[in-house]
Amino acid sequence: MEVLRDPSALPASVPGTAVTVGFFDGVHLGHRAVVECTREQAASLGVPSAVLLLDRHPASVVRPESAPHLLTDLSQRLAMLRDLGLDYAVLLHFDEERSLQAPEDFVAAVLLGDLRARAVVTGEDFHFGLRRRGDPSLLQSMASAQGFRAVQVPPVRLDGAAVSSSAVREVVAAGDMTRAAALLGRPYELHGVVEHGDGRGRTIGFPTANVAIAGDMLMPRDGVYAGWYRRPDGSRHVAAISVGRRPTFYDENGLLLLEAFLLDFDGDLYGEQAWVSVTDWLRGQERFGSVDELVAALQRDVRRTRELTTGGSS
Repeated sequence: MEVLRDPSALPASVPGTAVTVGFFDGVHLGHRAVVECTREQAASLGVPSAVLLLDRHPASVVRPESAPHLLTDLSQRLAMLRDLGLDYAVLLHFDEERSLQAPEDFVAAVLLGDLRARAVVTGEDFHFGLRRRGDPSLLQSMASAQGFRAVQVPPVRLDGAAVSSSAVREVVAAGDMTRAAALLGRPYELHGVVEHGDGRGRTIGFPTANVAIAGDMLMPRDGVYAGWYRRPDGSRHVAAISVGRRPTFYDENGLLLLEAFLLDFDGDLYGEQAWVSVTDWLRGQERFGSVDELVAALQRDVRRTRELTTGGSS
């Protein structure tokens, strides 16, 4: 998948595209259905497939006071969309000016003009442009007049409920990582850089990687989880993961941290990019009466993590 800096960067040699548009936060099962349909449309038309990918959540521009925390950063979205087999990812800078653009002008200038769209694929609840006036019905009416396909993909449903980014946020915030994985089609993953901490874990035999997560990302409910830690070289390590403020040592106003204890690992992770998949809830955060009680709980967490991720094998 080739990543283009903006819609005008599409090579002149490309005669047309089948394109889908959106922020694609989480790249969940619903998004995947839209991408698959886009690829099918591209194949039937003999043109490349493309996603026009907003560089920020629209709510962060039009209503920043109530913008949601994000499920994925831009690098994660691009990596997952690449894995889905698209030909192009075209970044679209979303700002106040873009939010005020009439939807008809957006279709004419960006989709038909820059991207030479032969097919535009969206979900049924897709909205765009000034006051969210743009929707699938508008695209359909413009398609009839201007000779492109407007294709709507129905929602993907799981246990009767539509899969959406909002639904994923709800279950992640509740710590239900099993349901989150079902909606996403993969474990929930957080991305950040390993920073130096206070070294307290090392002193009690549980050195952790303190992964700095951007403030606009959605952290799971405070608690201890089983999961996986992936390094830049692609290696994956079973990890017991703590999300919280370490109540045994600090009060409730302590810094919110994501700490990962890698089982059967000894090495330096400082400064590395890290991808942490949070798969199974183990327990809530607790304030222990002594360090010995904390260590005993951590030992139980490690045993349970090993059971859940490797079936108990070493």
